[in-house]
Amino acid sequence: MVTRDQLLEHGLSAHAIDHRAKKGRLHRVARGVYAVGRRELSQYGVWMAAVLACGAGAALSHHSAAVLWRIRKQQLRGIEISVPAARRSHRAGINIHRRRAFSDDDVTECHGIPVTTPICTLIDLAATTLSDNELEAAVNEADKLDLADPEALRAALDHHGKRPGVTRVRRLLDRRTFALTDSELERRFLPIARRAGLPMPKTQQLVNGFKVDFFWPELGLVVETDGLRYHRTPAQQSRDALRDQKHFAAELTPLRFTHAQVRYEPDHVEATLRAAARRLRLASSEDAAS
Repeated sequence: MVTRDQLLEHGLSAHAIDHRAKKGRLHRVARGVYAVGRRELSQYGVWMAAVLACGAGAALSHHSAAVLWRIRKQQLRGIEISVPAARRSHRAGINIHRRRAFSDDDVTECHGIPVTTPICTLIDLAATTLSDNELEAAVNEADKLDLADPEALRAALDHHGKRPGVTRVRRLLDRRTFALTDSELERRFLPIARRAGLPMPKTQQLVNGFKVDFFWPELGLVVETDGLRYHRTPAQQSRDALRDQKHFAAELTPLRFTHAQVRYEPDHVEATLRAAARRLRLASSEDAAS
């Protein structure tokens, strides 16, 4: 892809450009934008043509950028391009976003195409009609692809001020990376356990060689809590699996909740504990009867 201005800068005259267009060496795909050699364009070519058509400083953004970065699978609308606020671009088939604060730090390249950075793209997505589940899926995908881990994303929000989307991303991350101190965790979890009909548990006990958060030896129930949902390393995940497997092999029932669930979803935690207690008591009474 090349623009007419770029061809002129490289020494071609207007007549030479028109001659090459007539001969099929250049194919006009937008005003002032040509495909070189053949008319057929890949998706990358379509995106590049749209960026070039919007002039210097333009970059693929929003849903289009998310698809290019592979953090979204489908583009929900026409091609989206961000340009500096002073630019008065109007292009058919292109949704243009004018930015008052659009710096070089917001833009990089992917497959040679100027595009908003993954962090900038996620903030832009948060300012759209994307649902909370869809936004969280995009954050998870960016994390999985090593484009933007949630901790780096959370830290970057402070540099974007009151930009649209920042508050929503912050709310999502704060909820999902929420962590309680040990005392706060006990203060919030123990009333939930009591409402579920459980007696007072032992706390911070060594069970099968592991320090566990809550333990009911009479029921054989172990409850572990995770402070972070996002970005747990493979080593951390393996240790968690090993702990649960050790408890299971010792004929204990391991349950795992996040701190965010204890804080924000107490009804779900209570219902799960109630069901576990009911099943364990029933199993205990059947064993006693036999």
